[in-house]
Amino acid sequence: MKTAIVHDYLNQAGGAERVVAHLHQMFPQAPIYTTIVNPESLWPALRDADIRHSWMQRLPFLEPHFKKYLPFYPLAIESLRLEEYDLVISSSSAFAKGAITRSDAIHVCYCHTPMRFVFDYDRYVEREQYGKLVRTMLPWLLRPVRRWDLRTASRPDVYIANSTIVAKRIEQYYGYSAEIIPPPVDLERYAPADEVDDYFLVVSRLVPYKRVDLVVQAFNMLQRRLVVIGDGPDRSTLEDMAGPNVEFLGRIADSEIARYFARCRALILPGEEDFGITPLEANASGRPVIAYGAGGALDTVLEDHTGVLFREQTPASLAAAVRKCESTNWDAENLRGHAERYGPEVFQSRIRDLLQRTLAAR
Repeated sequence: MKTAIVHDYLNQAGGAERVVAHLHQMFPQAPIYTTIVNPESLWPALRDADIRHSWMQRLPFLEPHFKKYLPFYPLAIESLRLEEYDLVISSSSAFAKGAITRSDAIHVCYCHTPMRFVFDYDRYVEREQYGKLVRTMLPWLLRPVRRWDLRTASRPDVYIANSTIVAKRIEQYYGYSAEIIPPPVDLERYAPADEVDDYFLVVSRLVPYKRVDLVVQAFNMLQRRLVVIGDGPDRSTLEDMAGPNVEFLGRIADSEIARYFARCRALILPGEEDFGITPLEANASGRPVIAYGAGGALDTVLEDHTGVLFREQTPASLAAAVRKCESTNWDAENLRGHAERYGPEVFQSRIRDLLQRTLAAR
């Protein structure tokens, strides 16, 4: 059976691209089709892959302005020549689910979320920090994209969602049910430490929707030590707001991040995520999580077993969760065992099982 993988764009190394890397490990001979690619941004596991880009790769000033070419992506995805493939697996948070396959081929879509900029517009423009002019023009540009997205919702034969909240969105917006298969955690990168230090940890891009400001405010109140790893446009604002107990490290090497995971008192996830991999990375390091009780955290953070959930996005609610976490005895072995339920082997086994059931039904 000839297989191909399709992804929106490969010009960054985020969680969606990590899923593509694991699909490549499962199907090493399958070419990966995408709209645009930046070889320097690929996960190491993708650097030996047969990656085939669309005509968009030739557009000028693509790397710094790829989001400005938004209306072109549907055309680019539909231009990919997939007629020779019996099985197409798309990894989609926007466009890849609209790939055109043979009528008798099987198309399985791993959906990270339906188009955020179409169905969650207000939060999207907030997280991208667009100015007034873009906010005024963008809804007009998005109308044909929305129509295209809804029209192509029937192209996949099977939807996979990465979390319960995303499965609900797929049903709400597209009218299709989805099987939930969480993305994999690279367990080998993380391990519990013999000793724990006195700091709490945030690992995040420093942009408004991540709500790191909430953590800084809570820790100004608590006067506990906080370490923030990550960078972004909000960094200077957060540093101005923070007391001397808050330390900003910026971007650091993955090996250093793993060390900070293993020795923190707990990881804090203050924003709502579609899935959110960092809580499981903390658990893989033997440490608990303090998370806002919404989105993907409701799937991965088990109250009083792998972490603490706070229900209101206020400094007081977060501070209460920190105190509760401090008064709880956490078993590093149990935390690691929870994360192992999301390991690469589990992910690949569940994908294979779904493919076998889909082929049997066909």
